[in-house]
Amino acid sequence: MTNIVLIEDERTVRDVVQFHLERAGLSVTSFSEPNPAWGALSKADLLILDWMLPQEAGISVLRRIRQSAELKHLPVLMLTARASEVDRVEGLESGADDYLTKPFSAAELVARVRAILRRLNTQQTGGKLLNGGLTIDLDAAEVLLEGQRLELTRREFDLLAFLAQNPGRVYSRGDLLDKVWGPDFLGGERTVDQHITQLRSHLKEDLHEPRFIETVRGKGYRMRQHAST
Repeated sequence: MTNIVLIEDERTVRDVVQFHLERAGLSVTSFSEPNPAWGALSKADLLILDWMLPQEAGISVLRRIRQSAELKHLPVLMLTARASEVDRVEGLESGADDYLTKPFSAAELVARVRAILRRLNTQQTGGKLLNGGLTIDLDAAEVLLEGQRLELTRREFDLLAFLAQNPGRVYSRGDLLDKVWGPDFLGGERTVDQHITQLRSHLKEDLHEPRFIETVRGKGYRMRQHAST
């Protein structure tokens, strides 16, 4: 059974979310604050995280998760009353997989959760991708550059793996949002650009002559293919 961890300090909201998710056949363990929940995250398939926690802001918890070697690939759905575009962008760019604004309906909550889990379950696994000095291990979700492990977030890994699985093919920002973030993602195309910039930094790319991720003016991005070393 799918295991979901919920961190929400408002008891009414916490009880309602847990009730509807369990009614949908999902297993939920709920907490009112982040520290007691930390031990349960290693066994979770999804974290539902409130932004406005009194002990530590949810966005801070999210950043700690993305910096954790053990938890950085854990999918996270943010719950918040902060509905501005600036807040949504901050949450998504900090590593949230989706963002649900309060108040929300039970149907939307369950649909968002199922969409995240569906994307997780349909990710391609198996084998390694080799491209020049770059090795992408799809099973271990690990990337090596010239034998050195790169510390990527889950979304950075997903984006790099998708491009590497389709070398030479140009994808628009909209294509990448749909294929990597999923059709339910509400963020804008700027999110793709930021993740590409972060990946290029990890890959130590020469921006004038990139070795791996190439910008195709007016069209999007593509992965360059090299012989394995």
